[in-house]
Amino acid sequence: MAQVDTFFQQRDKRRWLTDRFASSVIKLGGISVLIALLLLIFYLVVVIAPIFSPASIISKGEYSLNDSTMENKTLAVGVDDTANTVFRFTDDGKVIFSSLEKSKDNALKSTLTAKPLSITQVVDNPVAFKSAMVSSRWYAYADAGGNIYPVQPKFSTVFTSDGRQPSPRLQAFMQSPVMLDDKGVAIRQFDFAIQSNNAIFVGVNLNDKWQAVSYKKQTQFGDANTDPKWTLSRLVLPEISSGMKDFAVTPDGQTLYVLYPDRLSVFKREKDSFKLRESVLLSSTQEGKKTQSTVTGVKLDLLSGANSILVTQLNGTVSQWFDVLKNGERHFTQIRDFDSGRKVDVALVLPDFYRKGFFLFDRSGHVDNFYTTSDDKVISKQISAQPPIAAATSSNERFLLTAFQDKFSLFSVINPHPDISFTSLWKKVWYEGYPEPEFIWQSTAASNDFEAKFSLVPIAFGTLKSALFAMIFAVPISICGAIYTAYFMTPTMRRYVKPTIELMEALPTVIIGFLAGLWLAPIVELNLLNTVLFILLLPVVILLAALVWQSVRKSTDLGEYQGWIALFLVPVVIGFAWLIFSYGHYLEHWLFGGDVRLFMANMGIDFDQRNALIVGFAMGFAVIPTIFTIAEDAIFSVPKHLSDGASALGATPWQCLTTVVLVTASPGIFSAVMMGLGRAVGETMIVLMATGNTPVMDWNIFEGMRTLSANIAIEMPESEVGSSHFRLLFLSAFLLFIFTFVVNSIAELIRQRLRDKYSAL
Repeated sequence: MAQVDTFFQQRDKRRWLTDRFASSVIKLGGISVLIALLLLIFYLVVVIAPIFSPASIISKGEYSLNDSTMENKTLAVGVDDTANTVFRFTDDGKVIFSSLEKSKDNALKSTLTAKPLSITQVVDNPVAFKSAMVSSRWYAYADAGGNIYPVQPKFSTVFTSDGRQPSPRLQAFMQSPVMLDDKGVAIRQFDFAIQSNNAIFVGVNLNDKWQAVSYKKQTQFGDANTDPKWTLSRLVLPEISSGMKDFAVTPDGQTLYVLYPDRLSVFKREKDSFKLRESVLLSSTQEGKKTQSTVTGVKLDLLSGANSILVTQLNGTVSQWFDVLKNGERHFTQIRDFDSGRKVDVALVLPDFYRKGFFLFDRSGHVDNFYTTSDDKVISKQISAQPPIAAATSSNERFLLTAFQDKFSLFSVINPHPDISFTSLWKKVWYEGYPEPEFIWQSTAASNDFEAKFSLVPIAFGTLKSALFAMIFAVPISICGAIYTAYFMTPTMRRYVKPTIELMEALPTVIIGFLAGLWLAPIVELNLLNTVLFILLLPVVILLAALVWQSVRKSTDLGEYQGWIALFLVPVVIGFAWLIFSYGHYLEHWLFGGDVRLFMANMGIDFDQRNALIVGFAMGFAVIPTIFTIAEDAIFSVPKHLSDGASALGATPWQCLTTVVLVTASPGIFSAVMMGLGRAVGETMIVLMATGNTPVMDWNIFEGMRTLSANIAIEMPESEVGSSHFRLLFLSAFLLFIFTFVVNSIAELIRQRLRDKYSAL
């Protein structure tokens, strides 16, 4: 007995050690998974958080002007991307480049100075000055003889024995000076735009006569040594009434805007002349609705991209206008108003260099930065006791320079993501050129003047749409299949069917998406009516087959094969499919003239080859094994004595199923559906390959969509690291994670309550 006891003690000890080791490994694995999940959430939050951080503006110092031109009024200023070099245009026709002294201890000192690097006399005794669109950095003086002198400051650096040194220069227009007035009358106000291949100058002289000239570059193809030639054209302008407050010409030279105190006129260029397209009255807007209150226009500014005009009003409000297509014609429309809310006159409006925003300086020295797309005020700060006489931002928009009579003030602008707000993500936005506010996702375009459209609503809608159609296809098939397999099917047949369906889950989704996009989609397109008829009539055919089986079974001895009826349905389904696809075209020719897609197009119903119907088939096929396996296990695990007891009380098999088995298995069935929904929402490759990936909001089953997961897969490789686009894709991933977590949590809560409710059975 002692040897037996020792043997069992040794075996129990080995078993105890094995159990402890296995338990430790399992605990370590579970803790590792939790830690990895927490680290993943932390990383997502770290990447996403900056897009919701507030913008700020920080003073970098004040620089006194101690050169000989300090007494001259500053007309325009500029700063390079490193805030080391600045320039200013003065009212005596000079351009002064200066370097900003750096504080050695990085502390703000009042003794900092702007040291002049070079002074260039552009023109003597100028009578007018104008800066072109902010992003072009072209400036021009006009003299008393009707000539225009355009120049463009250039920032550059050279390396010397003393290190890196600024070496700015001034570039003049190749055709400078431009004789705008052919009579030699002085120009009192003008505007211009210069691009790589064209230029335009528009002005009005002291006699209120309008003049306009255009330049176009003609290159000699095939001859690299030939300098390009600029051809001059004088443009014809219609009579423009007096009382004009300001005007602006677009960089392409095709549109001229003229502002009056009470209206805004739009002139469009046709060959060598401008013609009035329309005049619109200035009015104020309140909550998107125009009112008839009196508004007086003061100044015009082109927003970045030149698709919008900013109208500064006398009451301190700035309004945005752009062309809107209505009834097949474009109309210049007031879109939104921007108001600082302080009821102080506007001193200066400075459009952003490349983004769709602008700075508004009022008479109290307060500055506000608005972003037009989101209609949001991102910065508001008191920066001085008086307004600046000129201001500029660096081309990277990291620095803001303001000029006063005797000094510069430099500010660091921390505003990396002004285009992201709750409004831009989840509300309708009125984008430039669109007829009305819409939900749009369009992150990139070929044009540098593109207005990013970051609405998450279309791709969130596409995610729910694809999941919904997949579940409509998968849930009935998988649940009904699980019920029949677990409750009615013979054990022999179940041993083959259940593993086969479970093996379907091992199919790579990329293969399913590939087959759906390249094989199934063209077949459905060519047999659209046949496919729809097959889906709609197949349940009716199965019911008819069941009625026939019942009749045959009663009159024959086939009742013993009741558990194999699913196998008998296979030739019925195949035969019905052959019948529909062989003769359905005759029905299509009879009802729809031979082409159901053309009939749908005439009815205003769009059709895409890769659409929600294809996604429903493909993703439903991928989701069916998940739902079927869990639901079948739940139904099969219902204790046998429950159904036997119901049968003993006189219940039919169908009554046993509906009143006992399904009720008891409902927690598992519900979990199966929720697991399938989570799988459908997070699916990537099928929706990536089987849809057109168009972010549209339409419940039409014959149109495509774009989902959050597919959007991440498509755009992540082309997004700039750290950009708004990049961080929004991580936000999409975070939303998917949150949705899955919420769905699983709700599913577990309901499952637990259902299990507690029916555990007494």
